Amino acid sequence: MKRLVATVLLSAWTLAASAAGTHYIMRVDGLACPYCAYGIEKKLKQIDGVQRIDVDLNKGLVQVDVAEGVELRKPQMIRLFQEAGFTFRSMKAQPE
Repeated sequence: MKRLVATVLLSAWTLAASAAGTHYIMRVDGLACPYCAYGIEKKLKQIDGVQRIDVDLNKGLVQVDVAEGVELRKPQMIRLFQEAGFTFRSMKAQPE
């Protein structure tokens, strides 16, 4: 019985880990300090399905991984960055 439960749990974990979402790369102007990155991360974390956020201040890039079925839309990101005081430049989406 324990082996069956362990197998089911392992299968569920593997399935969840293999469910592919989308990786977004956004170019943003005005990111200058760690506080800027924190502000962006805080806003992005409010979106359901956001799993990972990486802000590269030197390159002006914000990378976001979202769960399968979640889509970030350009108008939504333009508004989010404007409200945070930054200038949204572009966005590319890549399947994970």
